[in-house]
Amino acid sequence: MKLIMLGSGTSTGVPRVGDVAGGDWGECDPADPRNRRTRVSIIVESDEGKRLLVDTSPDLRAQLLASRIDRIDAVFWTHDHADHVHGIDDLRPMRYGRAGPLPGYASTETARRLRQRFSYVFAGEFGYPTIVELETLDKLRLCAGFAVASCQMPHGPAQSTGYRFECDGASIGYATDFSAVTSEMVALFDRCDILVIDCLRREPHPTHAHLGMALELAEAARVRRAVLTHLDKSLDYTQLSREIPAHIEVGYDGMELAA
Repeated sequence: MKLIMLGSGTSTGVPRVGDVAGGDWGECDPADPRNRRTRVSIIVESDEGKRLLVDTSPDLRAQLLASRIDRIDAVFWTHDHADHVHGIDDLRPMRYGRAGPLPGYASTETARRLRQRFSYVFAGEFGYPTIVELETLDKLRLCAGFAVASCQMPHGPAQSTGYRFECDGASIGYATDFSAVTSEMVALFDRCDILVIDCLRREPHPTHAHLGMALELAEAARVRRAVLTHLDKSLDYTQLSREIPAHIEVGYDGMELAA
């Protein structure tokens, strides 16, 4: 299996739009390309080349082009916040050449909200075909040759879905946008080969994991490797890399890891 990190930044990206020339980089060194962060999405790819996309960030088109992704086999959503779904229209080219819509999956509440806001994606409109056939996660166990498991994670007053994908004897977990570590999360991600973990900043935050919480989940789940994501402008790649254990890495746009 392979992990492709399409985007690694928080909801405003890095640099943040501001009145500073070139944008507001905060504590991040603008000379290091690993600090230029688009909004979070990942690809999980099997040895046979099957690809699952998790989340459709507002930067999805540019991310797919940069990573030369021209086809996916299914799409999963963690939740319906704008930085995770507003690139949904960029799925249209992924529909071209297919006999039917892309399979799509989300929790019951996320699916309800997505259908409400993007009805044309899931039902077609004005002669345009349905882009995604959206189903809930209730009975999903297999997708495109991957075993799929999930759980709901606290995300402040809302919830986000954590995923575990297994294929080719390896496992990749995805835990973004959570604000507490639960026993269900620890069980889901137990001994993952790679776990991608929310890490907004060093200080605690009401709706996201901070560095200490990210490290807590990695240790509790006994993961082989962890990758930090959803990073804001206070977390410089090189400086943060010096602060974390050897089996934990700072994610960056375009990063590829084999599980």
